[in-house]
Amino acid sequence: MESMAFITGAALKSSAVLLVAWAAAQLLRNRSAAARHLLWTAASAAILALPFLSLGLPALAVPAAGRLAALAPTVTFRADTAAGAERPAVPSPAAVPFTRAAPSPPAFNWKMLPPAIWGFGAALGLSQLLAAAALLWRRRRLASTHPAQQEARMLARELGIESPVEILEGPADSMPMACGLLRPAIFLPTNAAAWSEERRRMVVLHELAHVRRGDMATHVVARLALSLHWWNPLAWMAWREFLKERERAADDLVLLSGARASDYAGHLLEIARAMQPARSLASAAVAMARRSELEGRLLAILDARRNRRSMARVSGMAAVLAAVVLVAPFAAMRAQDSTATPAATDPDPAIRAALASKDPHALEQAALVYERSQQWDAAQKLLDTALAIREQAAGQHSVEYGEGLVKLGVLASKRGQMDRAAALYAKAASAMSGSPAVSKPLTSLGVILYTQKKYDQAREDFLQAQTADPAHKVTPLVWLGLTEAKQEGHAAAAESYFHQAMALAVPDSVDAGVAADLYANFLRDEGRQAEADAMRQQADSARRAARSLRPQPAGAGVYRVGNGVTAPLLLSKPEPEYSEEARAAKYQGTVILSMEVAPDGLAHNIQVVQGLGMGLDEEAVAAVRQWKFQPGTKDQVPVTVRALIEVNFRLL
Repeated sequence: MESMAFITGAALKSSAVLLVAWAAAQLLRNRSAAARHLLWTAASAAILALPFLSLGLPALAVPAAGRLAALAPTVTFRADTAAGAERPAVPSPAAVPFTRAAPSPPAFNWKMLPPAIWGFGAALGLSQLLAAAALLWRRRRLASTHPAQQEARMLARELGIESPVEILEGPADSMPMACGLLRPAIFLPTNAAAWSEERRRMVVLHELAHVRRGDMATHVVARLALSLHWWNPLAWMAWREFLKERERAADDLVLLSGARASDYAGHLLEIARAMQPARSLASAAVAMARRSELEGRLLAILDARRNRRSMARVSGMAAVLAAVVLVAPFAAMRAQDSTATPAATDPDPAIRAALASKDPHALEQAALVYERSQQWDAAQKLLDTALAIREQAAGQHSVEYGEGLVKLGVLASKRGQMDRAAALYAKAASAMSGSPAVSKPLTSLGVILYTQKKYDQAREDFLQAQTADPAHKVTPLVWLGLTEAKQEGHAAAAESYFHQAMALAVPDSVDAGVAADLYANFLRDEGRQAEADAMRQQADSARRAARSLRPQPAGAGVYRVGNGVTAPLLLSKPEPEYSEEARAAKYQGTVILSMEVAPDGLAHNIQVVQGLGMGLDEEAVAAVRQWKFQPGTKDQVPVTVRALIEVNFRLL
């Protein structure tokens, strides 16, 4: 997930949640302050959970006119002109290695400025909360018990508070406040002993009301939400409403205990006038009075028609949980560019044509189109039909039939149906038994078992896979190394398998790069960082040397950027999917592709120049096929432009 797209999505989603909360608060204006405070608490919990749910939940794609924010991938265009007319005297593309243009000096990436500003503000808000909590802990540790402790115990019992509440001495003329998530405490100024008994009783009742309501916990939730969304004016409005309704709800609880409204209002006014608020502790404590809120509170206290119904403490926890559950599907939504993945047509004509010609490959190619647009049922219908054709032609115990089952297994895996995928791979392995081709479904089955932490079963499948196909032992050996590395005390066996894989891999090949890269991960996890760094360099070197595939010479009318030819501009780009095996192995890197951007705005003649393996090359090509460009031009006329493009695969 790219940072700008993620931040933009979080801004829109949190704003939508807060607007809904604001509308609900207007509907609840005749209800009690406790009910409205519960609403703002739930809204704070929802926007606090939103970013984490967005990161942790599977994407739920929804149609959109276009992407709201997308960072372009690294695209490198050749600086020389095309083959054909008006070419300067330069060697032909076939004679010149197709390498990236010389790197330009690093420039400041303005696209990273908003995430950096957001992160700085969030860190500042969190640091204020932590600093206030530390100061509060220190003051509490050094404080003496206040003389009003015994009186407070009796008042706590009146309010139904069972757990002990400490009454501690604060500085003279300091604002009374409550604190403590697990061990609640109340600070009263040292000169509170000189107050009238009635004033002291009402002040202690107010702070005990916060304890009974659990306001210290909800205060932390709301403060964290504000720190995360500090840039959003709606978040600050929600914070003010949260504080206002919290104090009014505590006032209502004091009045419900029998206090006279006029007397309580007078004492509150005097406390706000004479006591000094502890601003350094405001982030972590619940103070009794804020002068900015005083007028509204006094009017509410003196209004005999007010609904003063209190809410049970369990209602707050239930509301927070419900808000997080309700917002989860919203958090999972991702905008899907409708122009990037055009809807495929009805599969039935393709099925009828394939049945007539008995060509399963045509159906399987058509299924790929549906897969790219995530029309899973249509893709499965095509693959099921292709499998039936394979069965009719070769029988159920054949490599051809097994290959059809493998394709269905891949589709099930992309849909997240891992148990179904495992069953299909197992059936494919049975159909291909005795053939070297059985190595592929056995390895795929082993990967699923590996992700399910069934390491003993996975090991058996990988062992059979590397025995079945001596010519392709590297991948199963790498997976054997990964599997052994997951088990306590098997580090030596894991290292042995990695060594075997690297010894069998063709030097300077994609397989050699995969083996070296994953071996480097193992060495890092073992604390052998220097060896890991050296192995990582070896992996990078192998991948660079594996760039033996050069793009085909450009035909007439294919240009390169420069000499009046402008570069294509990327308009939309569906993100490439991570292959299951690469995700399971925690494998990442960059695929370099060659392509030609035609006047139709699509990429053609896509070739892998530098691959990663583990299914990521295919995923990169599949994604780039769906990208939309504004074509490059020559003399203001759209032309076909040759380009190199980097597709980065990174795990969060």
